[in-house]
Amino acid sequence: MNESLKATNLSASLLTRIPLFSRLPVEELKLLLNALDRVSLKPGDILFREGEAAEHLYIVARGQLEINMASGTENELILNIINEGEYIGEMGIIMPGGRRTAGARARGDVLLLSMSRTQFQDLLHRHPELANAMVSVLSERLDNTNVQTFRDLTEKNRQLQTAYDELKAAQEQLIEKERLEKELQVAAEIQMSILPDVLPAPVGFDFGGRILPARQVGGDFYDVFDLGEDKIGILIGDVADKGVPSAIFMARAHALIIAEADRSTSPGEVLKMVNMHITRLEKSTQFVTALFGILDVKTGRFSYARAGHEPPLLVGAQGEVHRLPHEPGMALGLWEDIALDENSFQLAKGSLLVLFTDGMTDCRNPAGEPFGLERIKQTMKGLRSHSAQTACDHLLETLTNYQNGAKQDDDVTLVAVHAN
Repeated sequence: MNESLKATNLSASLLTRIPLFSRLPVEELKLLLNALDRVSLKPGDILFREGEAAEHLYIVARGQLEINMASGTENELILNIINEGEYIGEMGIIMPGGRRTAGARARGDVLLLSMSRTQFQDLLHRHPELANAMVSVLSERLDNTNVQTFRDLTEKNRQLQTAYDELKAAQEQLIEKERLEKELQVAAEIQMSILPDVLPAPVGFDFGGRILPARQVGGDFYDVFDLGEDKIGILIGDVADKGVPSAIFMARAHALIIAEADRSTSPGEVLKMVNMHITRLEKSTQFVTALFGILDVKTGRFSYARAGHEPPLLVGAQGEVHRLPHEPGMALGLWEDIALDENSFQLAKGSLLVLFTDGMTDCRNPAGEPFGLERIKQTMKGLRSHSAQTACDHLLETLTNYQNGAKQDDDVTLVAVHAN
């Protein structure tokens, strides 16, 4: 058997794999084979594109075809690989006016046998029994389409249900987020309402205060209030941790100190009574550092007790800045029996006293360097002649300029007393 005859027999056997032609006589298959066009493709050649008119059936005699969608774009999708002996495009010769639903491209060298619709119609005239094969092919294709459509609809319904569930969950989270934000706003307003709106203004002294929370609500607090009999209470505190729990703890500590200040005779007694209440009532591990002092506006004497808080800084009448003498002190809320740092001194005319929380010293610039105590002292040197409120404003402005947009990790609070 010569090579051309072998090729003819091989190709004729390929035709029998196509349902439309499987029942044709062998002699008819040979005649059909001789009438079919040969199409040769090089690697990457396009046989047809998605959306083009479907006019031919193709049988792969050698090589492979790549069936794709969105060919040549970043969204290209490979749907199938047609191998030797397989075929594509039978619907194109059965149904006039059809369009390719996908594209075809050669993978390597490819040899195809091509049948046009005209060739198929001539074959149908010679063999009317092909009509039965056409009905079988169309029925099978319809069944396959129905099954695939059902699967697609089922998958899309599943995806829609998943998307709906995710959207519903996201909406619930959004509602919850809005509720929490509203509660945080209310908490922040309540917290700020605890702070004094108007500071006392006794003859010979003026007071200032500023607070900058690290979050919407924080744990720092301060107060300056009239105790009667020419006495002014001065308070600053810092609750460990931040957020709503620390704000609640802060409100409790502030209320207890104000209440005890009206009954106790000395700052130390006030803080010890407050510590007793907190350790008896508080079930958490939170604690608060605080400094509470009483200023006698007649004598200028300032007596204070410090519970683990930052020691104050004093700008003297000559502009010198120094930290007040201090001993170790214990925060409120940790132990029932605590040791406090208690002291008193004369606030001379022209001097400026500044109380602050550790958020001032710990605040960092974009390079991660803390503001530190020495920068506070350097800033204070030029504030001796300023009012207490101006001094607080200037200190906070200097700090925010140094911070330069870096994240704020802790609340910052300032209280100042100026002997004018």
